[in-house]
Amino acid sequence: MKIYKQSELLTSLPKQFFASLVEKVTNIMEQGHDVINLGQGNPDQPTPAHIVEAMEKAVQNPIYHKYSPFRGQTFLKEAVSLFYKREYGVDVDPQSEVAILFGGKAGLVEVPQCLLNPGDVVLVPDPGYPDYWSGVELARAKMEVMPLLEENKFLPNYESLPKEVVKQAKLMFINYPNNPTGATASEEFFEETVQFADEHNICVVHDFAYGAIGFDGKKPKSFLQTKGAKEVGIEIYTFSKTFNMAGWRVGFAVGNPSVIEAINLLQDHMYVSVFSAIQEAAAHALLSPQTCVEELNELYESRRNVLIKACLDIGWKVTAPAGSFFAWLPVPKQFDSSQAFSDFLLENAYVVVAPGVGFGEYGEGYVRVGLLTSEERLKEAVERIKKLNIF
Repeated sequence: MKIYKQSELLTSLPKQFFASLVEKVTNIMEQGHDVINLGQGNPDQPTPAHIVEAMEKAVQNPIYHKYSPFRGQTFLKEAVSLFYKREYGVDVDPQSEVAILFGGKAGLVEVPQCLLNPGDVVLVPDPGYPDYWSGVELARAKMEVMPLLEENKFLPNYESLPKEVVKQAKLMFINYPNNPTGATASEEFFEETVQFADEHNICVVHDFAYGAIGFDGKKPKSFLQTKGAKEVGIEIYTFSKTFNMAGWRVGFAVGNPSVIEAINLLQDHMYVSVFSAIQEAAAHALLSPQTCVEELNELYESRRNVLIKACLDIGWKVTAPAGSFFAWLPVPKQFDSSQAFSDFLLENAYVVVAPGVGFGEYGEGYVRVGLLTSEERLKEAVERIKKLNIF
């Protein structure tokens, strides 16, 4: 059989760091060990029943068995507009300021291809979601990192960025509540971001994937709540986390009309929009009472509290995340890397955590722990770690 060589574009894409982690976990499980996997980011709860029922009903509609409108159903874009007005007090034009996406990830990867030319500079948070890197590479653009340091509450310090880099930058990604650190953004930070982007003519892409998950009574802020935000960028929202619809592959971008038009134009050439029955269920999710979202947030907060208390009880000096469903925990000093610590826990406690270096150079020294299993399993994971006498 002939083997056809992959394109230079494909071979230039970032290597999937976590593929090796999955392989290690699989090998341990095949040996018959009971593995507690805290390294993944896949929601463990089912989609709420009322959303599933809306989908079941919508599937029966023969009109939806045809091609969807290229740029998505008007009713979903109108639902997005109503959702943003209700939840954030933000006015959104459903026709010019909303693009329907095949999940948030698709939008994040598409935007660099929509706005950049080869060699253009993109500012990317480090540590950050690795798929930002993929979009940059597909656009043949150049990535420059914005370090997220604990002493700055895991927010980028714009003043510390090299002036020559800022001068060249055309696009930047930010993400709060943050993956992987669990940090949240203040109103002041978003105001600073708008000012920075406006001054340097940079388009902001705010990844709002964890927008529904905030703790201690503090609801995460939308970037678009900030005065001038729509003038300088967009926000990308996914149904995956808010409504446990990860497998449904639906999300949206909202904000600056010129960026929305660019996304729509690219997608015109790639897709014929999301299956309309999914769009109807998504609209139902946005417009229905948000009780299921509130309950999910309470579940994650309870799990967070259990995990953090258990870690502190064994002498692991950790800080509780303010949002998202991840905790960002420091690597004990006796380990020379996050990878070494991750491997040690897997091989000796059968507990999986994600090494921080997988999220960028500045992720070194931490591991990411997901709150995506029961409180009992979280307690058991920490109990196993305690028996290793690390702390």
